[in-house]
Amino acid sequence: MGGLILYLHGFCSSPASWKSRLLAEEMARRGLAAHFVCPPLSPVPDEAIATLSRLIEQAGGAVTLVGSSLGGHYANHLAEMHGLNAVLINPAVTDCLDLTKFVGEHANFHSGERFTFTAVHAAQLKAQVCRPNPERYWLLLEEGDEVLDYRQAQAFYAGCRQTVLAGGDHSFTKFPEFVPQILEFAGL
Repeated sequence: MGGLILYLHGFCSSPASWKSRLLAEEMARRGLAAHFVCPPLSPVPDEAIATLSRLIEQAGGAVTLVGSSLGGHYANHLAEMHGLNAVLINPAVTDCLDLTKFVGEHANFHSGERFTFTAVHAAQLKAQVCRPNPERYWLLLEEGDEVLDYRQAQAFYAGCRQTVLAGGDHSFTKFPEFVPQILEFAGL
């Protein structure tokens, strides 16, 4: 069985995120541990994309991207760059965001490691915006997202397969229910 799921975590997050761990655990339970990769992403957007592009090129087979929040933005960019399918979970639509609000010092939620997000980084994100090819995507949104306005993603990804659920929050609380469908979407 070929194929790889490349999970892209969000801003200030890491491979220790609960969605990443849950997906990795379920894949391991099914004997698919070798088909899951979730690298730590640099806070520098161009470096994150370069790392992920190398992983995609080294995979040597089908890759499905699963991106949450800022990872959803990266997944969109990489899906268009490499012709891949992607599941986007409460994705950041950087085209609609005032990224200057994020300029400054931040700490990783899991490691506590501090980093500075700069205006140059914001410009890199804006330069990465790609219009989606609708047949490549599955958008998972919860209307209760307190960080990002789900309607921005709903509009940006118009024409894409969309699952929009009432309630929830930015973490996408119903994620466990969708793991089997994500694996099916990835052909695993």
